[in-house]
Amino acid sequence: MTGKMEKATFAGGCFWCMVHPFDELPGIVKVVSGYTGGEKINPTYEEVCSETTGHAEAVEITFQPDVFPYKKLVELFWQQIDPTDAGGQFHDRGSSYRTAIFYHNEEQKCIAEASKIALEESGRFKKPITTEIVPAGPFYPAEDYHQDYYRKNPFHYRMYRQGSGRDRFIREHWRVKKNKKALKEKLTDLQYKVTQENGTERPFDNEYWNNRREGIYVDIVSGEPLFSSKDQYDAGCGWPSFTRPLKEDQIVANTDSSFGMIRTEVRSQFADSHLGHVFDDGPAPGGLRYCINSAALRFIPKEELESEGYGEYRKQFAD
Repeated sequence: MTGKMEKATFAGGCFWCMVHPFDELPGIVKVVSGYTGGEKINPTYEEVCSETTGHAEAVEITFQPDVFPYKKLVELFWQQIDPTDAGGQFHDRGSSYRTAIFYHNEEQKCIAEASKIALEESGRFKKPITTEIVPAGPFYPAEDYHQDYYRKNPFHYRMYRQGSGRDRFIREHWRVKKNKKALKEKLTDLQYKVTQENGTERPFDNEYWNNRREGIYVDIVSGEPLFSSKDQYDAGCGWPSFTRPLKEDQIVANTDSSFGMIRTEVRSQFADSHLGHVFDDGPAPGGLRYCINSAALRFIPKEELESEGYGEYRKQFAD
């Protein structure tokens, strides 16, 4: 991998939950769980949890700033945490679970401070923002069993996120606030029916079922990135079909028992738009088919990704 590399270091409570949100993004080279911000050299997990080392659980991200800018990393960081909690995160209490941005240079410091001010002024949180912005110091990788925990123990990881209250907090504070009147003015009748009323468009009579252009698909309501044309294939069903989403945690799966069937509905994380369903009859290796309504999507062709604000995805597509 060529190009400039930088490091970003964030503390956001349990480091298990801070890897997956960054790990699948373009321009992210590596995400390591570890400890930083304290005095103890090469601490163990048990020592950090004892609250005697001064360290916090954190992640160190190696990234390509020309692909995924630091500013976007910071924006994504805020969306993973409760920045108003100075005593820990969710059900994990103590200074080792505090939140912090550890900057590696003056540019990162300025970006982080400006982002924190913008978040405070947004009114999204009623309480003051307590997240520290401090210089980065030595970072000590955690034990092997903590690395890539979401991959090694996916069921326990999901249950932990859910049980800790993190997922609920993120939904409550970062989901798009819906205004039915404004949405009806913004969306076509079909787009509203599909995304807000769980409707389904006609097969073979929708905008993207046979799209052959290269680019990404974003949520029609929020603009959050969802799928790539690189993962699109012709499943013969008459709707756009994908083998996977751009990021797994951008998709929320729910059990759907409507019409006398048991299916798995998929919705967007922040807009909570109904997208379609996912089935287990897709091609190898994943075996999944995300069957999605065109009316829930907006397609951004590769040549417009930069101008539309999705430049980090441009390098996925050869000219």
